[in-house]
Amino acid sequence: MLREPVTSVVDAMSGAMSGNTGRYEKRLSDLEGLYEDATAYADLIRRLGNPVVYEVEDFRPGDHAGDLIYGVTRMSPGLVGREFFLTRGHIHAKADRPEIYYGQAGKGLMQLESPEGETRIVEIGPQTICYVPPYWIHRSINVGDDDLVMVFAYPSDSGQDYGIIEASNGMRHRVVSDARGGWQLVENGEYRARSGEAVASLMKRYA
Repeated sequence: MLREPVTSVVDAMSGAMSGNTGRYEKRLSDLEGLYEDATAYADLIRRLGNPVVYEVEDFRPGDHAGDLIYGVTRMSPGLVGREFFLTRGHIHAKADRPEIYYGQAGKGLMQLESPEGETRIVEIGPQTICYVPPYWIHRSINVGDDDLVMVFAYPSDSGQDYGIIEASNGMRHRVVSDARGGWQLVENGEYRARSGEAVASLMKRYA
């Protein structure tokens, strides 16, 4: 049976989307362990009262192959020590599934990491499209002074695997403030590289 077309309107200022079937938010307390400076992290929660770091509204027609999930993410600006506010990050549970992000407002980055640990950075601003290819781990980072708002879309059967980042003690690089209004990459000293066997297993699983 054919599905009916759906229309959603995105408010680039608020990050809201009409026609959504779901919504969730992540507060700073939900991101424990992601930042290098645990003292600055705890102090920020005490001072700001556990703020919302990002929120998502999405439309999910189902989890079957051949369809799309789409939605909008709004990320607040902020710093934990020298690190910018970020999302948890993930690879798709079906790792050969891609994703599209379309910038609406603000200034952000998409940090991508290959299974072998290569890093790529895509800058995202209004009217910027970022294509995340299959097999790339990815997370969003707000490096601006205003809310970062992005529309996204990915195959309905993709799923998310958040554990791949946790198992490696984070991503290989951290995105930090350069103290001049910009950003820079620094090595994550706690990073644990994936074994050759783990990489090969991931890459061939959906080849």
